[in-house]
Amino acid sequence: MTRIYPSEPAGQFDPPPMTFEDAAGHTVEITEYTGGDFDAFLEMYLAFDPEDRAQGIPPTTDDRIREWLDRILTEDAVNVVASTENRLVGHATLVPDGTDEYELAIFVLGEYQELGIGTKLITALLGAGQDHGIEQVWLSVERWNSAARTLYRKVGFEPSKTESFEFEMSLRL
Repeated sequence: MTRIYPSEPAGQFDPPPMTFEDAAGHTVEITEYTGGDFDAFLEMYLAFDPEDRAQGIPPTTDDRIREWLDRILTEDAVNVVASTENRLVGHATLVPDGTDEYELAIFVLGEYQELGIGTKLITALLGAGQDHGIEQVWLSVERWNSAARTLYRKVGFEPSKTESFEFEMSLRL
């Protein structure tokens, strides 16, 4: 499938690590994941509210979460995490799709949504992507999810395919 990308790069993004205070006053640290505490991912995704799942991810059972994480926590993917109070509360990933394109996915636990963590997490991920030489990023989002679409536009994603149930957006780094 040939995707359409903007002709101009979205700009420069700051890579992790970074520390900031979210809208609720939590001190949040964003770091690039390079291996390590797999159980923290499992704990976060087991706590993920089914209402916040989209397009079948993240999976819901321990075994399926482990299988899914084995596919996205790889050396050729870029992963960043958000932690506060010694707890993983967010994860964003750029997963290669077999070409020079990378698919973006982002997850923030429900109780930490709308606090600014998602915005910082996605911009840190894009900064890490730039550091890794990634140039083309795409994502799909459910049409009804206007909050996510607004976030993606805010950081520079542009609609690229809008005629199906899922809204596809792309960005050039």
